[in-house]
This record gives sequence, structure tokens and C-alpha cells, in this order.
Amino acid sequence: QVDLVESGGGSVQRAGSLRLSCEPAEYHLRGYCMAWFLQAPGKERGAVAIIDSDGTHRYTDSVKGRFTISRDYVKNTLYLQMNNLKPEDTGTYYCAADPRGHYCPFGWDFEYWGQGTQVTVSS
Repeated sequence: QVDLVESGGGSVQRAGSLRLSCEPAEYHLRGYCMAWFLQAPGKERGAVAIIDSDGTHRYTDSVKGRFTISRDYVKNTLYLQMNNLKPEDTGTYYCAADPRGHYCPFGWDFEYWGQGTQVTVSS
């Protein structure tokens, strides 16, 4: 079991920025695929950014050019830098991790999840 703890959510106005962080309670995430998911109000949870164990990253079209996923192996932390936020980015953001592969495409069934952090973007 890997417990993930997200932080950094909050309320911002349109075009604002936030940085989310995700840390495991007790484990090192080297070798894991990791991702950020968004569950918007009334919608299903979906991945917005994924990073493989080698640092390769991919994004859903709606956040390309605005969001950046990164990982710091020294601090053992996953980040999501969110710039130029829009009201449609509002929702609960979840961190996910999976040790089973070095490459995790969209649609991957991640094994470990955090509890989520709320992001609200006002217009």
C-alpha cells in the first residue's frame, strides 16, 4: 500500500496559477508511473497529465501549454504546475501512482491514489 498526500489546492481567479504537490507517506516513487487526475463537478474522473518513470510526460488536450507535470526524486514529490487557469479546470485533483510499468498511457488503471485536493477557478 502506498499512501499519497496531495496539497496546494485552493481558490484562484481566471488566469491565475497554482502548484499542486503529491508525496507518498512512506515509500520512494522511483520507477513508478505517476499522474494527476481531475474530477470536475458532475463528471467522471479523468487523467490530465501523466509522467513515466523516465520523465516522459503527456497531457490531455484541454491542458496542453498550461499545465506541467514534473517529479523531484530527491524530494520524492510529484508536482503539477497549473498556469492560465480557467473555470473549467475547477474540481478535485487526485494524484495517482503505479509501480507496474515504466510507461502508463491514458486509460491506465493506476493502482494507488491520494485523497484529492480541491481547486476552484472563478471567472
